Amino acid sequence: MGGPESVSNGVGSGDAIGDRDLRVSDVEREHVGQLLQRAVGLGMLSLGEFTERMDTALAAKTRGELNAVLIDLPGVRLVGQPAAPPTTFVNTAPSFVKHHRPAPQNEPGVIRSRLSGVNRRGPWHVAPSLRLNSWLSGVTLDFTEAIMSTQVVELHLDDFCSSLTLIVPAEATVDLNEVDLIGSSVNNKVRTGPPLGPLHLVVRGRMRFGSITAKHPFMAHWRRMMGH
Repeated sequence: MGGPESVSNGVGSGDAIGDRDLRVSDVEREHVGQLLQRAVGLGMLSLGEFTERMDTALAAKTRGELNAVLIDLPGVRLVGQPAAPPTTFVNTAPSFVKHHRPAPQNEPGVIRSRLSGVNRRGPWHVAPSLRLNSWLSGVTLDFTEAIMSTQVVELHLDDFCSSLTLIVPAEATVDLNEVDLIGSSVNNKVRTGPPLGPLHLVVRGRMRFGSITAKHPFMAHWRRMMGH
């Protein structure tokens, strides 16, 4: 009879799990999505390639699967750090792979969406400065019943493949002249300025492959058409 036999469960000291086999979190998938978004902005990926890779990233379960969507992009590789999530990225091309930490969901004045629909309606509180960061989303901000602390509100955009609809009171003004458009459209049905009414909305930033519409509520538009 021999001595006691050892039973291997496949995860012994000689079979340590490599970085590629570690599970990934939603934060890591989202971070990779932002890098893919920047790649489109730099002309490295087409919109079709972006969509295909985003589908792969959202379905990825391991670091190896997630890294596959970045493997041919210059200067980017995923570094596994299981003891200190979220994942960090190695920088060799500063304009593309500069690390960007996602904004906290509950940060005041920040509206952030991914593959979602966002609506702000009714008596919602409006900060003097808003920051909107969305991609592949539809966002509607209705200011007609909003509670504002200042007459002038600044809205800073950093949007990709999204639509933004701004609904403002009858006497409000909206300035969209400082928006940097890349493959996008703007439809401003509201007077630009100077500020005379309860709200003057100044929009700045970038819209890539999306659309912006500023308008009055439907009933206000109808009354003007009827001469009331």
